[in-house]
Amino acid sequence: MSIELLIENYGLLAIFLGAAFEGETAAFLGGVVAHRGLLPYWSASLAAMAGSFAGDQFWFFAGRYAARWSLVRRLMEKPALARVTQLLEKYPTGFILAFRFLVGLRTISPIVIGTTRISTGKFVVLNAIAALLWGQLFTALGYLFGHGIEQILGHLSLHRHLLIAFGAAAVVAAAALAFRKRRPSAGHS
Repeated sequence: MSIELLIENYGLLAIFLGAAFEGETAAFLGGVVAHRGLLPYWSASLAAMAGSFAGDQFWFFAGRYAARWSLVRRLMEKPALARVTQLLEKYPTGFILAFRFLVGLRTISPIVIGTTRISTGKFVVLNAIAALLWGQLFTALGYLFGHGIEQILGHLSLHRHLLIAFGAAAVVAAAALAFRKRRPSAGHS
């Protein structure tokens, strides 16, 4: 079975699951694949949005109803908890709309929000709006990246195109991780 056929058959599911568990890389690669014409752009971006929404709803409900799970307790012990709590108390609506865009706060944030008095209905609505924006943004970035690579390097085989896209996503993720690790130490100086 070719990679093209795998993407055509399972690509939307992969984008959905990737966006739910990993995030930006899955949505970005969905845009690259849409640029190649293997999946419709809107399907890829909606799969990214739905995955992001579902993943964050899961963590919200974990915070609300499963705070005793060892996984939830371990996540709540992370140093980012204080930052999330501070931002959530100061800007509850804005923070719910923005947390998925903040490096290092994506998983812990919906758990913390689930432990607060913020209503489930409010979180669902704000989560849906933010997931829609997030899905469109990262899928569009992948689509534009695919277009840019094609403009610079010409039409590449799908394998090379995806390898370059994955490499670019890995570099961005590494830079974000480096920024995240560097930032707390800068705050303690």
